[in-house]
Amino acid sequence: MLKRYLLAPGPTPVPPEALLAMAMPIIHHRSPDFLPVMDSAKKGLQWLCQTKNDVLILCSTGTGGMVGAVNNFFSPGDKALVINGGNFGERWTKICKAYNLGVEEIKIDWGYAVKPEDVENALKKDPSIKGVFVQASETSTGVYHDIQALASIVKKYDGTILVVDAISALVAHDLKMDAWGIDVLIGGSQKGLMLPPGLAFVGVSEKAWAFAEKATSPKFYFNFKKERENLAKNQTNFTSPVTLIIGLNECLKIVQAEGLENAFARHARLAHATREAVKALGLEMFTKESPSNSVTAINAPAGLDGQEIYKNLRVKYGITTAGGQGHVKGKIFRIAHLGYAGTFDVITAVAGIEMVLKGMGHPIKLGSGVAVAQELLMA
Repeated sequence: MLKRYLLAPGPTPVPPEALLAMAMPIIHHRSPDFLPVMDSAKKGLQWLCQTKNDVLILCSTGTGGMVGAVNNFFSPGDKALVINGGNFGERWTKICKAYNLGVEEIKIDWGYAVKPEDVENALKKDPSIKGVFVQASETSTGVYHDIQALASIVKKYDGTILVVDAISALVAHDLKMDAWGIDVLIGGSQKGLMLPPGLAFVGVSEKAWAFAEKATSPKFYFNFKKERENLAKNQTNFTSPVTLIIGLNECLKIVQAEGLENAFARHARLAHATREAVKALGLEMFTKESPSNSVTAINAPAGLDGQEIYKNLRVKYGITTAGGQGHVKGKIFRIAHLGYAGTFDVITAVAGIEMVLKGMGHPIKLGSGVAVAQELLMA
């Protein structure tokens, strides 16, 4: 028997409370039984996103929320400024171009964070830019971009909104939507919220809703104005993903019981321990600055294939992590500490890395990284 461990940056493990709740008999999405379920979910998401505004619930992956954030607030020909520092920054560019927005990119070497002054300079140079698109946590590189600093810049421009992909950042990082002035905040169910894939969440500011009134991009399934109208009635526009929303309420209860600040601190603690343990093994971080609390990206040792490390972790020891994406495929591997994660998930990951590297012939002393993780994670 090979016991499985899921330590990837999505999907992440699902707590038993949510699994049990989702195993209950199905209810109809238009029945009175569902109304309090939806009401609880929408209020819980407002609490999580730290906003008084609506947080839409979509039956889609997080990418659906990204698509909706483009076609609901912008028109063909509008100018978009995209922070492109990884695989998902590239995705923003592709989505914007698919809806015929004019895209200007701030390209960042993978592993580095955007400099807020570069965004400020771009907006000063061209104040006709209508949207700034960025990841909070760039999952492919393990970098966190300074959303508070970016929001403080963008909110000075009445004709520009800040659109943040927080799909792998929600729960792991403090994102104060209202206090900072984030206009569109996108989340996904299968990351910090500890659910199976299938839900996207989109928080929308009043400033962004004013953009929606003028946007002419085509929309049908991802129609946020219709979703907002239905949300007021504790419904979704089309068939609600009832089972996932029931599970969402259970996961929100878990985070609420822990407390937001404690959840952020837990993720920061796990991330720090992972990084320090890996460094103790003589490995280098791929992330050069502003590391994410969600995932740690690690350079493969010279002469070893990062994809083989990832594969051996899964095949030999049942530990599913993540490999590299794009041009760093084979050069790095990634370990998540996100969502339903705790002390022994990190220790398991570090122990697995040690055993795989030793098995691949890399000189390593077993237990050297684990000991560091243990010291840092002792209660």
